[in-house]
Amino acid sequence: MSLGERPLVMGILNITPDSFAQASALVEPAAAVERALQIEAQGADLIDIGGESTRPGAVPVPIAEELARVLPVLRALAGRLRIPISVDTYKAEVARAALGEGAVLVNDVSGLRYEPALARVVAHAGAALILMHMRGRSTSMYADADYRDVIAEVTLELRESLSTAQLAGVPLDRLIVDPGIGFAKHAAHSYGVLARLAEVSEALDRPLLSGPSRKSFMRAALQDRPALERDWGTAAAVTASVLGGAHIVRVHAVSEMVQVVRVAEEIRRHSASEAVR
Repeated sequence: MSLGERPLVMGILNITPDSFAQASALVEPAAAVERALQIEAQGADLIDIGGESTRPGAVPVPIAEELARVLPVLRALAGRLRIPISVDTYKAEVARAALGEGAVLVNDVSGLRYEPALARVVAHAGAALILMHMRGRSTSMYADADYRDVIAEVTLELRESLSTAQLAGVPLDRLIVDPGIGFAKHAAHSYGVLARLAEVSEALDRPLLSGPSRKSFMRAALQDRPALERDWGTAAAVTASVLGGAHIVRVHAVSEMVQVVRVAEEIRRHSASEAVR
């Protein structure tokens, strides 16, 4: 992947019965494959496939169950999907199997805090790795949402994750950071991160992924609308992400957010060119 020429759109495919932001469960491989092909047709640049929900309060699933959800879909997509595949997992064993079935990127919501051995798997496969900022586990993440300076602390903890990955052999040019909007962060923290994305990217000097799609930090501003009705709010957050320098945005409503990203990038590009003058 070429990062930096323009923001890329990552389409989300959750192969789980309990996704907070999908209209229907996509546990059956045939339905998941159909949705994956639709995501590509709608203009996504890459796809993130996950077999375990990591939403607040979610209960972890056994490795065998996660593999049973993800691997049949990866195998069915072989030779059919042209865009790169990311596997959304923090488990080393799941990552190893998914990379063996065609995934080229691992999206670790724990930033290597759950299973540091995941880094060695990525290094051995020559894959790329997304390191997200997170504290605690899904069942109790808000208990750790205590910050004196959210940007400074997120940056520091992501720097630790980058060091762990590099010590395990993952080259720096294959590492992407994600400040973890909505994870172990109250709404004010998530808005603060969105407002200051550029500072995170500049401090770490790494490509940045932003994933605000349909998340609960928007609930109050959107008058308690449920997740499936937060795409207009997501559009605003995606625009802020692009203007803040995000290299990748991770979204559910792919066709709509492709349009948002393209227009936001034109605004950002013209703003930059005016600044040069």
